[in-house]
Amino acid sequence: MHKSTVCVFLASALLLCNAAPVDPHGGSDAKCPLMVKILDAVKGAPAGSVALKVSRRGANGEWTQVANGQTDPTGEVHELITEQDFTAGVYRVEFDTKTYWKGEGRTPFHEVAEVVFEAHAEGHRHYTLALLLSPFSYTTTAVVVKTHD
Repeated sequence: MHKSTVCVFLASALLLCNAAPVDPHGGSDAKCPLMVKILDAVKGAPAGSVALKVSRRGANGEWTQVANGQTDPTGEVHELITEQDFTAGVYRVEFDTKTYWKGEGRTPFHEVAEVVFEAHAEGHRHYTLALLLSPFSYTTTAVVVKTHD
């Protein structure tokens, strides 16, 4: 059991390492301040057609949706939000995992997977959120890159 857990962890780490912010043409995703990549841990492949919403927390604590999207066949969403709209603050990315798993013929445990994070706390950055998804769990990591001044 322990060896299989280590193997799954290492395979997951390898897949998530490929989540660096690069566009489909092989160049830097410099115009995209927030990019998402989702991997299906069951299939060992990108998770396409996963809907997601991005919300920003206001001063009053209320969440306001600022963007939405859907992963492409490579499991990625580029050009999710513009530099101008991605201001400093606390953001929530909500992934519609239930619909994805239902489409795969599975009954998931989670309705959604959420990632809440503070953007630009240490200056302007670009973010790639990677989500490794299974019907009963999910793991996230982030690649945070300082942009050129």
